[in-house]
Amino acid sequence: MDPSAVRARAADLPRDPGVYLFYEGEEVRYVGKAVDLRDRVRSYADPRSDRIRRMVERADRIDVAVTDTETQALLLEANLIKRHQPRYNVRLKDDKSYPLVQLTDHPIPRIEVTRDPDEGATVFGPFTEKGSVEAVVKAIRAVYGLRGCSDHKYRGRDRPCLDYEMGLCSAPCTDEIDATSYAEDVRAAVRFFEGETGALADPLRREMAAAAEARSFERAANLRDRLDTVESFHGSGGEAVASPADERTVDVLGAAVEGDRATVARLHSERGQLVDRSRHRLDAPEGEDRVETLLAAFVPQYYADRELPDAILCSERLDDDEVLAWLDAEGVAVRVPGAGREAKLVDLALKNARSRPGRDDEAARLAEALGLDGRVERIEGFDVSHSGGRAVVGSDVCFVDGSAEKTAYRRKKLTERNDDYANMRELVSWRAERAVAGEDDRPDPDLLLIDGGEGQLAAARDALAEAGWDVPAVALAKAEERVITPEGGHDWDDDAPHLHLLQRVRDEAHRFAVQYHGTVRDEVSTALDEVPGVGPETRRRLLRRFGSVENVRAASVADLRDVAGVGEKTAEELSRRL
Repeated sequence: MDPSAVRARAADLPRDPGVYLFYEGEEVRYVGKAVDLRDRVRSYADPRSDRIRRMVERADRIDVAVTDTETQALLLEANLIKRHQPRYNVRLKDDKSYPLVQLTDHPIPRIEVTRDPDEGATVFGPFTEKGSVEAVVKAIRAVYGLRGCSDHKYRGRDRPCLDYEMGLCSAPCTDEIDATSYAEDVRAAVRFFEGETGALADPLRREMAAAAEARSFERAANLRDRLDTVESFHGSGGEAVASPADERTVDVLGAAVEGDRATVARLHSERGQLVDRSRHRLDAPEGEDRVETLLAAFVPQYYADRELPDAILCSERLDDDEVLAWLDAEGVAVRVPGAGREAKLVDLALKNARSRPGRDDEAARLAEALGLDGRVERIEGFDVSHSGGRAVVGSDVCFVDGSAEKTAYRRKKLTERNDDYANMRELVSWRAERAVAGEDDRPDPDLLLIDGGEGQLAAARDALAEAGWDVPAVALAKAEERVITPEGGHDWDDDAPHLHLLQRVRDEAHRFAVQYHGTVRDEVSTALDEVPGVGPETRRRLLRRFGSVENVRAASVADLRDVAGVGEKTAEELSRRL
């Protein structure tokens, strides 16, 4: 849009508070809030920066939404940014990829690290380092014997499993420990995650001393390393937050900027004790690297659908008077501490913001190893499953920042044929064509991973080229664990973190495809199951003999009677019903 078009559009707008959206085609490129829509939109005729000037030039229309109050405009802006992820706004990315620890809602709770907690579970986190969380959970199981098995494996056991022999479980499944004693051990684990480091560190320390006294120095060294992880797990989180008596909940925010991405670390305090911490990534438009602006964008987006604390401590003053006015109206104190305990907590938040979780390293190393620009943040994995060309299905799984994004999983029934290359081409064509046509609501991935070798990769790349979808693709074969690219193969070290990332995606694509194949195969068999006299064994014999339900349907009564277990009456019923 040129300046005259912007002024003409602004002249038609009311002088009310609201939100305005700049569109390029069907894409929302920028969302802003205004106390006076007419004045604010008119200001874009003379943009205040090169970034905004480029945005205005590329836009072809402006839409607005009028609100009753400035606060409504602020919160609507935050929600629209989260929904549309416009390129020219600072955008808060979801924090659901961070690991949590859960104790399941079960008479004998299971402890595990998860990113998708069960309903009713007792949950702690999120945490930033999955490796340290897993080490702590293993230490808890070694000290207190909490089970890690699924409810399915827990039920109906008549003897303890290997975890009991290894000292990782007290085997409540076979009554090696009574329910009351197990519950006491669960409460000890809860005390640790609530901040009582000694609940786990003290027994580890005693065990380390006993191992050293028995001259089991290697075991003592392992226990020492485990103890170091446990003692550093809560960091300086045990330090009290010095705040006025009427501030029961306090959030501490620190931000760090790296290129076009920023990370905000949040520490949460209740009654003077830090009880939670999390990290949140922001995508910032080019040229927007001021911490004050990024924090001001983070606050309304994060708290738009969450309960506000009594106070927020920040590393920098929020660079938005409207956000500050909103917080003040909601009774939230905002401070930038310069010294004392509050300043130490802000320093801790900044340290958390600047730290790089292991998953970031995986993505960065993968991009470097494959010669791709930036990080490989979003990966989609593809696999095909069938039984001799029957019940052919494909899976499309998605990983974001190294973690499964199950809401983005897709699956598809494919043409019945025993041709893995053609099946993979059909699957990738389906994804690519939908993406190019704008029919897939998921963002484009940074990388496609094909389960297979050179043939499957070639078929996938043919599909991408035909659809005109420019996304890099590689393959990972199961036997050699060799990464296949268009330029050749890579034999990475077995312990390479970027190889482990691809293996997780490949294995999940395989699992999801096999699971769907089983479902489709069972659906195909239901037509036989409905015939009186046909049980599971007879059904298997019929399918083994004729290959498919369609072939059974086409068979004569005489042919059907040739199958073991199918009598005259059953054969006639099959012929009649099918």
